[in-house]
Formats: sequence, C-alpha cells, structure tokens
Amino acid sequence: SDLLQGTLDLLILRVLAREAAHGWGISKRIQSLSGDVLAVGQGSLYPALHRLEHQGWVVAEWKDSDLGRPAKFYALTREGRKQLERELKSWQRLSSAVQLLLDNA
Repeated sequence: SDLLQGTLDLLILRVLAREAAHGWGISKRIQSLSGDVLAVGQGSLYPALHRLEHQGWVVAEWKDSDLGRPAKFYALTREGRKQLERELKSWQRLSSAVQLLLDNA
C-alpha cells in the first residue's frame, strides 16, 4: 500500500520507540503490526533511515543480529522521541480532518 508522504518517518520512529532494530526488523515489524497491509521496501526504508539519522532523530550502531551476522541497528535519540510526539500530534490532526471530510462530503 502506498504511504502518504512523511508517514514512513512516523512509522519508523514509532517502531524504534519500543526498541532498537535493524532495517529488516523495522520493515517486518511495520508489516506485522499493520496486519500485512503496509510493506516498506528497501528503496524507501533505507533512505528514510539515513534521513532520520542525518536529522539526529536516530543513531545507528553495528551489532550482531539474531542471524549471527553484523547489522546496523537503529535507535531513537532524545530528539527523536520529541519528534515522534510532534509527528503523532500532526498525524492525529490530519487523520481527524480526513475523517471529517469523509463523514460530511
């Protein structure tokens, strides 16, 4: 399913709020928690992770994965937690406005 522009950042930040994860783990968690409705490809996920890292909202560290191979794990920073709160408020405002439009159109 296509994601609204900017929604991917919110989903990534929300997944990382629970625990640090590598890219594949983030993608699988989004897919699982959405009931297999949302699938995030590598071509979208990794540029978003790099952007979030560049903005200081996530940090990355190489660690061994559960598969025994090194993987880059991403974790939220303090600023990332603040950004997540801002994004959640923005999403709630947007989704409420869309619902109003759908109910009253």
